[in-house]
This record gives sequence, C-alpha cells and structure tokens, in this order.
Amino acid sequence: MKTSHIITTFLLAAGVSAVIGLYLDPKLEAEPATEAAAPAAAAPSVASLAVEEPTTSIRRKATIYNRADGHYWTRALVNKKSSVEFMVDTGASVVALTYKDAQKMGLRPDQLDYRWEIRTAGGKTMGASVLVDTIQIGQVKVKNVEAMVLRNDLEQSLLGMSFLRELYSYEFRGERLIIQQ
Repeated sequence: MKTSHIITTFLLAAGVSAVIGLYLDPKLEAEPATEAAAPAAAAPSVASLAVEEPTTSIRRKATIYNRADGHYWTRALVNKKSSVEFMVDTGASVVALTYKDAQKMGLRPDQLDYRWEIRTAGGKTMGASVLVDTIQIGQVKVKNVEAMVLRNDLEQSLLGMSFLRELYSYEFRGERLIIQQ
C-alpha cells in the first residue's frame, strides 16, 4: 500500500469521525456494562448521518393569559389597524365578532347579510359571514380568517377555531395559553 493511500485513508477516517462526533450528544457518557444490560442498538451508518441534517425551526409565539374569571383573554390587532379584545373560545367554530367590534374594524355591519342562524350558550341569534384579512397577537399573524358578525346577543368577541386551527400549535400551561405559528 502506498503512503499516499495510507494518508488518504487516515484523513477519510478522521473526517468520518468528526462528522459522527458532531451528531453525538457530548453529554452522553459510556456506562459500564453489566450482565443484565440489554444489547446496544446498532450505531447509525455514515450514510444515514450524511442524509439526516438537524433542522431548526423558529416559530412565532404569543402568550395569552388566564384572568380571574377563568377565561383566556387577549388583545389582537385586526386588519392591521383595530385593537380588539377577544376571549378564547375553543367551542366556537369560527371567530365571532360583536357588532361594535365589526364597526371598529371597518366591516360596515349595518350593510351585512345576517342570514346565518348561530347557536350560542345564550340561545339562537343571526350572524353575517365575513372574512377578516388579518388577526395578529404578538408575533403570531393569521390571514384570511373566517368570522361571523353577530347583530346582537354577543357581549364579547370570541377567538374561535377558525383562528386556532391555522396555528402550528396551541398549548394550555396553567395560567397561560401559548400559541405558535
């Protein structure tokens, strides 16, 4: 075997070792073998290490807090101009807007078609279907959100599932609701 082949083989082995070292957790330490120890899993092949690259994703997050009434409340920027206070309602199929909040958002609720029968905890009412351009809470911004404007019988706008299902995740952690996009 030529000296150049030996050096090339050595450098290739050193490179493979370096790649494997990048993928192994430096906190892992070898434990002494015992008779009852299970057989070790096969080490990953170099080919699989070359294909699998660590992926990092930076998600936009926002935190919504629980108030004394037991509900999660947030203030959102709607259509890039109106600040609207929402109560999170996972039982609401769509975002529900009060007549007054719809006015603030520039939706002209007096000109909408209130033909949809809506069932609420308080009974039945009529609603008008609208599409909200954007709802933004902190860093989280959802576009083209289905919503209903209720002519009456709604005291508070509700952040329903038409917003929540567009998120990557939402998680309740004690007094906080963490949403990610």
